[in-house]
Amino acid sequence: MSEVYSSTTAPNPKSSCFVIPSKHLDKTRFFIKVFEVLLSFVAFVLEEMVSSCTSCSALYFFEFVSCTAFLFTLLLLILLSTTLLDRVGISCWPTLDFVYTGGIALLFFIASIVFASDNRKTAVEQSTVAFGFLATLLFIVDFSLFLKNNGVPFKKDGKPDSSNGVPVPVAAAPAETEKLNA
Repeated sequence: MSEVYSSTTAPNPKSSCFVIPSKHLDKTRFFIKVFEVLLSFVAFVLEEMVSSCTSCSALYFFEFVSCTAFLFTLLLLILLSTTLLDRVGISCWPTLDFVYTGGIALLFFIASIVFASDNRKTAVEQSTVAFGFLATLLFIVDFSLFLKNNGVPFKKDGKPDSSNGVPVPVAAAPAETEKLNA
C-alpha cells in the first residue's frame, strides 16, 4: 500500500509559514519593521527604568506610544510576513499599513519631543529619548519607502473597486458595444 502513495506524494515547498517577500511586504521593509519593533521595545524598557519624574505626563505619554508601537508593529509584522494575513479577513492591508506607519511615526516624534523637553536629563532618560528618535526615524523611512514603492493607497488609479474580494465588472464603453452589435 505504501507503494501507491510514494510515487504521487511530494513535499510542498511553499508550505512555509513565512512569506517574505509578499505582495504587501518586501525584504527591505520587513527588516525595517523588525528594527522598528526592536527600537520601540528598547525605548519602552528604558522608559520603564526611569525611577522618578518631575512631571510624569510626558513620561506616561512616551510609555503609551512606545508600548503601542512595539505591540502593534509586532502584530503587523507577524501578519504581513506570514500566511495569517489571508485568514484575518481584512482586504485593505496597504491602507492599514500606510495609516498605521504614518500615525505611529507622528506620535513617536511628538512623544519624543515632549519627553525630551520635560525630563530631569538623567542618562536613562536621555537614552530613552534617543531610542525614541531612532524609532521615529525608522518609522519615517518605512513610511517613505511605502510611498515610493506603492504610492498613496487612497488614490484611485483607475482600477475597479472590489466587492467582497471579487472585482466589480466594468461596463463596456458605448463604442465597443456598437462594434459588437454591427
